[in-house]
Amino acid sequence: MNVVLFEPEMPANTGNIGRTCVATGTKLHLIEPLGFKINEKALKRAGLDYWDKLDVTVYCDYQDFLNRNPGAKIYMATTKAPQVYSDVSYEPDCYIMFGKESAGIPEEILLENQETCVRIPMWGDIRSLNLSNSVAIVLYEALRQNGFEKMTLEGHLTKYEWK
Repeated sequence: MNVVLFEPEMPANTGNIGRTCVATGTKLHLIEPLGFKINEKALKRAGLDYWDKLDVTVYCDYQDFLNRNPGAKIYMATTKAPQVYSDVSYEPDCYIMFGKESAGIPEEILLENQETCVRIPMWGDIRSLNLSNSVAIVLYEALRQNGFEKMTLEGHLTKYEWK
């Protein structure tokens, strides 16, 4: 599974998303320009001590991302999509792209990929959810559909045992 952030602006969001990617065995792809430096303290603080365990690739622009991932099945998460994120079938090696916090994915890119654009339903006039929350919602649906492959499915108590 792959998460793609198109020009992310906030280091704390990217750090949180990086931690989620480590916890799920997901690769993270960052498309520049970034709104922060990759070694920024806020990024690492949000990712805690997981950042060094993250499989992350940085691309100079969207075309570089496409060139280096030929044939990638890319789902575009956007508030503008007609279909809901839970109504599509995610392949285990798919890419789920999220846009920058202030503007999302450019509409020209969305139009080129309209059959794979998905949205998270929201109530009322809310503009959007937090980026790291959106990534977690859609990513975990994709992982669920693929049987949470290679993930730990049971928890263990520290001092006690479940009955």
